[in-house]
Amino acid sequence: MGLPNIVNMCSHLQNASRARLGLTSVPHTKYNLSLALALHRAGFLSFVTRGGRLPPDPATLTTFQPEVLTTANVAKQRLWLGLKYNAGSGGDPVLKHMQPISTPKRPSTAKLIKLERLARGLDAHPHQGLNLGECIMLTTDLGTLEIREAIERKVGGLLLCRVGP
Repeated sequence: MGLPNIVNMCSHLQNASRARLGLTSVPHTKYNLSLALALHRAGFLSFVTRGGRLPPDPATLTTFQPEVLTTANVAKQRLWLGLKYNAGSGGDPVLKHMQPISTPKRPSTAKLIKLERLARGLDAHPHQGLNLGECIMLTTDLGTLEIREAIERKVGGLLLCRVGP
């Protein structure tokens, strides 16, 4: 598992949202892609697209076609992520805190019973329950899911990060 990639992505996205960037990039790995798509489904990112070292043009983002992946250009590919901000509350970032739960030296897994406690806001040692607006992303056999999706599908997995406003 690419836990160092996930930990780096967590700190990068938190720093980018604090700097009020509208667009940022992370290395294109399958773990970064799965976490980015899960964050997009949860509403923390406005878009996820693959591109080169230069960002895609925001005006043509809906029709943007990335170049085909080959062995010659795969190492240069990046994931371009659009960050969201609240218009009504002075431009506060939607993704304010993103803290890794599992680290490369200490992966943290949770079964369904522990996930249900966390989702209800109750503590499940050593993790604190969710507060309002928070999500926990975890990787399962079914892919990278938000904690509520994992409970619906009745699966446990590796806790990746805690995301919140």
